[in-house]
Amino acid sequence: MKLANKFDFALPVGTVLHDYTITRVLSLGGFSFVYLAQDAQKNTIAIKEYMPVTLAERDGDTHIRSNGKNEAAYKHGMKCFFEEGLALANIEHKNIVRVKNFFRANNTVYMVMKYERGKSLQDYIMALSQPVPEGFLIRMFVELLNGLREVHTRKLLHLDIKPANIYIRLDGSPMLLDFGSARQALSEVTLAPTYTPGFAPPEQYMDRKHLGPWSDIYSIGASMYACLQRASPVAANLRLKEDTLVPAVVLGKQIYSEKLLAIIDTCMQIDYMLRPQSVFSLQKKMIGIRVVEDPRGSLVDKIIKVLTKPL
Repeated sequence: MKLANKFDFALPVGTVLHDYTITRVLSLGGFSFVYLAQDAQKNTIAIKEYMPVTLAERDGDTHIRSNGKNEAAYKHGMKCFFEEGLALANIEHKNIVRVKNFFRANNTVYMVMKYERGKSLQDYIMALSQPVPEGFLIRMFVELLNGLREVHTRKLLHLDIKPANIYIRLDGSPMLLDFGSARQALSEVTLAPTYTPGFAPPEQYMDRKHLGPWSDIYSIGASMYACLQRASPVAANLRLKEDTLVPAVVLGKQIYSEKLLAIIDTCMQIDYMLRPQSVFSLQKKMIGIRVVEDPRGSLVDKIIKVLTKPL
């Protein structure tokens, strides 16, 4: 018996959703699929479809139905996905993915997003043979935090910040993608883990009433740590049992400045009360770091251009 892969659940190329025509599958996740599409004016856009593969199945080419395992969880996740689209549609910020439209169809929900060329921070990290240069890291994260501040101002949390969800445009500016509200909602109903090991904070595993801006700040710190280590940090649930994480001040000695390394370690404190409590306070600390100009600067710019070259 052949096991189905995620591509078997994707919408076929050529599918029409409202005025949008699917042209390519961009990414397949456990909770949603993202497609490249064209609108009626032939503009390229991205469409995100709510499709939790453990709870739903494709009924025909387009229609989705619950697979009967937990219909209440499927519907609750879809409601939260819709509310996420509604919230993001009201945010217009350079460093946040732009949601242009969202609608219900095929017993699920779709988000229509502005498509921008570039690559994820994860792609950038893996293309380098050494840690991400400090100057680039600070510039990128300080700018990214502008967008996260706007999210928190709206009383929202991202809850899935990681290098794969930080997108670097052609001009080098960063953008936050793929908010985790639907995943968090499903986790609350099914009690199944829906977070990314290494980047999710401890309270996302065990004590969700303590979720707050400091939770996203843990993920920011973990993402910076990944820029240094070029791999995911130790997962927070394992750290709760035995903290074997090598502190950034040890791992990055003579690679990054002491101030930056100390900030990374503070962001990744297991006790959320010991982390920066707001994005603004974290930004102030990072802006205050004086970075010695990296002699590889011109090389880094070339690497960015290669990585963000249009597909």
